[in-house]
Amino acid sequence: MPCFSIEGVIPVVHPSAYVHPTAVLIGDVIAGPGCYVGPLASLRGDFGRIVLEAGSNVQDSCVLHSFPRAQTVVRGNGHIGHGAVLHGCIVERDALVGINAVVMDEAEIGERAIVAACAFVLAGFKVPPQSLVAGVPATVVRALSDEEMAWKRDGTLAYQHLAQRCRASLSAIEPLTEMETDRPRLATVDLEPLIANKRA
Repeated sequence: MPCFSIEGVIPVVHPSAYVHPTAVLIGDVIAGPGCYVGPLASLRGDFGRIVLEAGSNVQDSCVLHSFPRAQTVVRGNGHIGHGAVLHGCIVERDALVGINAVVMDEAEIGERAIVAACAFVLAGFKVPPQSLVAGVPATVVRALSDEEMAWKRDGTLAYQHLAQRCRASLSAIEPLTEMETDRPRLATVDLEPLIANKRA
């Protein structure tokens, strides 16, 4: 993985974490046990500290950064969806930031809260625990159900499992020129979009 020190400060990646080889870690970045950092994620600890606590995931093309002397923290089992941007904020334990959402400086995403896809969380906004926020700017929509919390938990467990799978078997290789006749399917966890549960 591309890791860079700046002014002698070197990123820290726990041996049980997985950081994709195309992700970039700069300076004061700490990835804890069992974390997953996806392809093309950029974690720039060149101004303030970036902390990923145990079991959290930061997916493809995410950007984590902050102003000088501030920090960006994803607490244990935090879940950061594809393309999200976190800037000098805190995502509390078991919370989820949806695909392409933006969370600005000094905002706090409460425990077990969900930020909807494409939402914009204003600087300083405090998202209550176990609530859903959505919109531009993001506002509180409603409390989250136990079913939604179970879905979030399963998704985070899937990424914790993915970190183990990648550490065990992901490797760079040349692609095939044709698909095999009996092409295998990947055996992964049983996880569906939340909307699939609502249709049932």
